Amino acid sequence: MTPRWRTRLLVGLALAVVAAAIYFPILRRRVQRAARLQQQSEEQARRELTLTLPANPGQPRVKTKLFWASSTEDGVLVPTTVDLPLSDDPVLRAKQVLNTLLAGPVDTELRTLPPDAALLEFYLLPDGTAIADFSEALATSTPSGIQSEQLAVDSIARTLEADVPQVRRMRILIHGQEMETLAGHLDLMGTFVVNMNPALAPTSRPSATSAPAADKASAEPGKLTPGTAPGKLAQPGHKP
Repeated sequence: MTPRWRTRLLVGLALAVVAAAIYFPILRRRVQRAARLQQQSEEQARRELTLTLPANPGQPRVKTKLFWASSTEDGVLVPTTVDLPLSDDPVLRAKQVLNTLLAGPVDTELRTLPPDAALLEFYLLPDGTAIADFSEALATSTPSGIQSEQLAVDSIARTLEADVPQVRRMRILIHGQEMETLAGHLDLMGTFVVNMNPALAPTSRPSATSAPAADKASAEPGKLTPGTAPGKLAQPGHKP
């Protein structure tokens, strides 16, 4: 290499270093600004999410934990805290938190439940057994696979555990019917454990919006009678 080309190369490298020293701080500021804007957008979306529930002036806003999929680890749930106006009635409260869970997180890729699924009814028996009745979309639109099905059920159970302590066990129905599995893998015939802390056992009479009378439910063939004894216990996401 001739001295002339060596000089040009050194000058070019020096200019590249100077340009990098000038450009990288600018790039870093742009990345930080984009991150702040994204965070603000997520906060705005979270505030909009809280508006999906009808607010009652008499209901205080409560820090509510909703469990959605982790953005960094597969098969893991992480809590998101949202301020929601929640009822003191455990049945109404459960409906509120589950409807918000169904509405989904800001990042739709972190959903654990199908966007077209809906909570049809929610009952709470005096012994703390909850019966959550979902639309058919929960079974037909949940991706088939043990991990996705387990995440769906676990997100429901952990959200209820965090926000409705009166719920100790849970059964899941699909359009009023008992189903063998959720989407081909996870067993739905058993009862999922939600909260077995004896200090949180229900002591008051069930709400007026609790499960319907057994004779009324039994009038519909093939449907579960909410007043009957719960089945075998199983950890959320595990076969009984």
